[in-house]
Amino acid sequence: MRVALVHDWLTGLRGGERVLHEFALEFPDADLYTLIHVPGSTTRAIERLNVRASFLSRLPGSARHYRKLLPLFPRAIESFELKGYDLVLSSSHAFAKGIRISGGTPHLCYCHTPMRYVWDQADAYLGRGALRLAASPLVAWLRRWDRRTSSEQQIDRVVANSAAVADRIRRCWGRQASVIHPPVDVDRIRPSTEPPENFFLLVGGFVPYKREELAIAAFAELALPLVVAGDGPSRARLEANAPPQVRFTGRVSDAELASLYARCRALVYPQEEDFGIVAVEAQAAGRPVIAYGRGGVRDTVVADGSGDAEATGIFFDDASPAALAEAVREFEKRDRSFDPAAIRRHAERFGRERFRAEIIRAVYRTAGIDRAGGASEAASDANSSTSTEPPG
Repeated sequence: MRVALVHDWLTGLRGGERVLHEFALEFPDADLYTLIHVPGSTTRAIERLNVRASFLSRLPGSARHYRKLLPLFPRAIESFELKGYDLVLSSSHAFAKGIRISGGTPHLCYCHTPMRYVWDQADAYLGRGALRLAASPLVAWLRRWDRRTSSEQQIDRVVANSAAVADRIRRCWGRQASVIHPPVDVDRIRPSTEPPENFFLLVGGFVPYKREELAIAAFAELALPLVVAGDGPSRARLEANAPPQVRFTGRVSDAELASLYARCRALVYPQEEDFGIVAVEAQAAGRPVIAYGRGGVRDTVVADGSGDAEATGIFFDDASPAALAEAVREFEKRDRSFDPAAIRRHAERFGRERFRAEIIRAVYRTAGIDRAGGASEAASDANSSTSTEPPG
């Protein structure tokens, strides 16, 4: 097949880019369309593709300040028109799925989430004051654009990265989506043969919805050691006001993060994520997760009392420092009941090979192709299910 890949922007290596990396490995001859491209910011497999960036990528300062170009993104993605392809495969958390496609070309959208800053997290990004009021016309316009470009005329098949995102797609777009969990490189992370050290771990992005401040406040109350890895806009402010037992490492390498996972007592996870690769990575190291029980962790973490499966973590239901502190106290009572080997086995369910088998089967179904050589009868049921795609 001649395949076109579409991704929102190429400015760093996050969860969306790890999904795109797997697409690039499967379709190394594909053309890749994107809004902004910062060369060298992702993986070799992605950079080897024929990358076609929009006119926004040529604007001075766009590499660093691309988020300020938000009102221009719909026009920029629609400046492309894809012709002559057998399939369009978009990896979208915002605008990629809105690319113009010639009639009759199948389009599979792998959706990380509908545009979070105009739907369920508008308050977190824009607040509730003057900025939100001033942005209201833009938010309303982007919601209309988001709905229009997610119609059945634009997208043949929608795949969500978690059950929570599938539900959000139903509410925001009025579409049904199947679920294929994204790839997690569990093979690069291994449990330690030594007992855990006396610290809890928080991996921060330092943007509003990550809720690092909530975790820091909880550990100030607990007076327990917390290591905060990562960097982002609010890090300096939070570090300046943190209690002495909270240590900030800044940005760390993949190897350093794997070591922190393996050595910590548990991962602290106060945010609501669409899927949450970090929670799976910590479990790949055999470590439990203390998580706010909303969003993707409902797919990836087994809380105590969740059927016959062995527990891999603890949920708290109120996004407050007091609720998190209580969950940590509960963890300390049950610390020895968590089995690192069982936690590791659970994480292995989210590996890369599983993802590629499932997504490629969805690709061929969308294109109406049976990999054995014939037309696929499954193409007709592209949006008929909300269940998880079984392993291929």
